Amino acid sequence: MHHPPVTIHDKQFSIYLPERKILHSVEIVAARLSHDYRGKTPLFLSVLNGSFMFASDLMKEMSIPCEISFVRLSSYTDMHSTGKVKEIIGLKESIKGRHVVVLEDIVDTGHTVAGLLPQLHQQEPASVEVATLLVKPECLQHDLQIKYPAMSIANDFVVGYGLDYNGLGRNLRDIYKVM
Repeated sequence: MHHPPVTIHDKQFSIYLPERKILHSVEIVAARLSHDYRGKTPLFLSVLNGSFMFASDLMKEMSIPCEISFVRLSSYTDMHSTGKVKEIIGLKESIKGRHVVVLEDIVDTGHTVAGLLPQLHQQEPASVEVATLLVKPECLQHDLQIKYPAMSIANDFVVGYGLDYNGLGRNLRDIYKVM
């Protein structure tokens, strides 16, 4: 199937990962999670906005009981640390004693996940792991064990399947990279 380039704002993007390939990768992650968490009822924390499509498709493939909650990260400047800190907002459930799986759209530098995990650990969950649609291994600046990456990609600027460029492009079924 031919996918013409798409223009978003001032940039042109070409097809990179077709929906078929994305969904196959999501199915594999869901199978691993369903196996690893059998008997545990994990709580998925979908980090908005980017992970909504990944979260939706992943949930449809889970074969064990599980729950999902949606959280946002708001940045604020902390005078005691270097710059911006991400704070979790919207987490209503108690995660104490729960098996938590954070759902991310993309892990590039790893700053967000590295800031998120200590905040979650403070609430005494039984375990915390990260599942992400995309990871950019060459961009990682933290020693993170991302246990459930659906796909690894090069350091390309990508949009689609939930990922945006200045608000637009999330609705694309496929993932495109900048030309």
